Amino acid sequence: MAHFARLDENNIVTQVIVVHNNECLDANGNESEVVGINFCTNLFGGVWKQTSYNGKMRKNYAGIGFTYHADIDAFVPPQPYSSWTLNADASWQSPIAMPTDNQMYSWNELAQAWEVQNGN
Repeated sequence: MAHFARLDENNIVTQVIVVHNNECLDANGNESEVVGINFCTNLFGGVWKQTSYNGKMRKNYAGIGFTYHADIDAFVPPQPYSSWTLNADASWQSPIAMPTDNQMYSWNELAQAWEVQNGN
């Protein structure tokens, strides 16, 4: 099965659908993103891009609310905090690395720091 994401005018993902592999085959029987996009466009209209669960295509599996960045050919999740930056893997990175001491942490944007989460 192939997965395709519908994009709005701002390249925001608004829908993700599953398409049978047979609908993505070209005249030679090879899977083709273009054929799959044409299938989606003919059926639903709009702009479509293929996505994949394993991240081998476009860095991240597209989710509703993600943005497609054509310059890096990647689906990018919403930015979690304004201080975080996009890294080369199309993931958001905090300004300070999260500690790796096996405790649970959450990011405090105001303090610009990781805070230990209590087990409560």
